[in-house]
Amino acid sequence: MSVFLLSRKKISFPSPNLANEDGILAIGGDLSQHRLLLAYSMGIFPWFSEGEPLMWWSPDPRLVLFPDEIRVSKSLKKIIKKKVFQITFDKAFYDVINACADVRTSCNEGTWLGKDMINAYCSLYESGYAHSVEAWHQGKLVGGLYGVYMGRCFFGESMFTYMSNASKVAFVFLADYLKSLSFNMIDCQVTTDHLKSLGAREISRDSFLHILHTAPSVCM
Repeated sequence: MSVFLLSRKKISFPSPNLANEDGILAIGGDLSQHRLLLAYSMGIFPWFSEGEPLMWWSPDPRLVLFPDEIRVSKSLKKIIKKKVFQITFDKAFYDVINACADVRTSCNEGTWLGKDMINAYCSLYESGYAHSVEAWHQGKLVGGLYGVYMGRCFFGESMFTYMSNASKVAFVFLADYLKSLSFNMIDCQVTTDHLKSLGAREISRDSFLHILHTAPSVCM
């Protein structure tokens, strides 16, 4: 299947089922709040490195974590029980998203979190659509993650850690919180061993879209 070219003037997307075998659906468009919210509502997300064209994805299979399937190792349970980290929600969104970008840049890994992406997600946060989870140790931010929610799905975007297990604990707290709100799933987007070790698993695109579109909305 070919990749679609989006107009900057018309805010629309082709069906996510038309993505190519790599999961790329379209290029172009912009990162306006309206377009981003439409994308997430359709199970589409932006992902591209600085200097590349804006690319929109809908991979098949899709990595997700169902909140009641979170897997917590014995060692991680001990860390949580000892309260090594203090966990907060939405207390330092700007610091979290910038740390997510800085960690990858400092490791020469490259990052999709360029200035435009950061500004776009900060706008979603200010409008109540994006949220962060922070892990603190002795008053310092040492890990965290952020994402977007739509319906009863939390779309995880990125995480960082400056201290071993900090982001894992933040993720566990997020899963527990979303479970208490009856969220259906956390979208992890693409498969990594790290997320699979926490209980995430692959499901088909069709299954993902069915869960996304049949879930009633909820406020965080």
